[in-house]
Amino acid sequence: MDDRVLARLRCPVCAEPLAETTAGTARALRCPRGHSFDIARQGYVNLLTGRAPHTGDSAEMVAARAGFLAAGHYDTVAAALATTAVRVADSGPYPLVVDAGAGTGHYLAAVLAALPDAAGLALDVSKPAMRRAARAHPRAAAALADTWQRLPLADRSTAVLLNVFAPRNGPEFHRVLDPGGALLVVTPAADHLTELVDALDLLRVDPDKADRVAGSLGGHFTEESATGHRARLALTRAEVTTLVGMGPSAWHADPRRLAARIAALPEPVPVTLSVRLGVHRPR
Repeated sequence: MDDRVLARLRCPVCAEPLAETTAGTARALRCPRGHSFDIARQGYVNLLTGRAPHTGDSAEMVAARAGFLAAGHYDTVAAALATTAVRVADSGPYPLVVDAGAGTGHYLAAVLAALPDAAGLALDVSKPAMRRAARAHPRAAAALADTWQRLPLADRSTAVLLNVFAPRNGPEFHRVLDPGGALLVVTPAADHLTELVDALDLLRVDPDKADRVAGSLGGHFTEESATGHRARLALTRAEVTTLVGMGPSAWHADPRRLAARIAALPEPVPVTLSVRLGVHRPR
């Protein structure tokens, strides 16, 4: 694990620093109080304590998502994050970029490519996602963690915190972010996937989404700026299935009815990508 990341990790049980240990071929992170956390052979460390509220995306879902992102459909989002991170990143030595709810680490990798002096950490509750995130970029590490709980990071350790279509833990984001750092939040705009919303009867974006984001950050942040980013996609029906599975509608739609509606779509399927990228500074 990158020493720059390890130096900022903290034991999720007692918040003490962690050090890497090796016994034969087994590797782990251990704190001075003896709490130990295994490093999987795929490279990620398991920093979960107790049972997570859910297991996150399955291996099949992660593989489909990785393929969808690798095809470049959401490159508009990755490019916007990278450009914004360069603008807002702390100029101090070895900044840490953390992606909370990172999935495969796709967006973290894009940001690290734009910040050659930075190290990165992907956090997610899905083991299959963390297996991929650990290999997403040479300067990226990955940790299995519940982002609803205390984050396994030192206070003020993070220069840029990414939150892309993921839940927000306002108090913890504030604790781990450097006072000069920035939280980058990507959320769907009102017309995001509008063609699919109408054709497939998907959940619509809350018109008060921006206010809800501010509320979820618990008054710990002030939004410095916000930009919109759009692209027109042409997708196969299989890609539409993957895309729907990446959003909240996957948990609310009847699977058989949804599959039948997707099968009836003419290919290629035109889809609007439309997101809002907010830059939030800690108060």
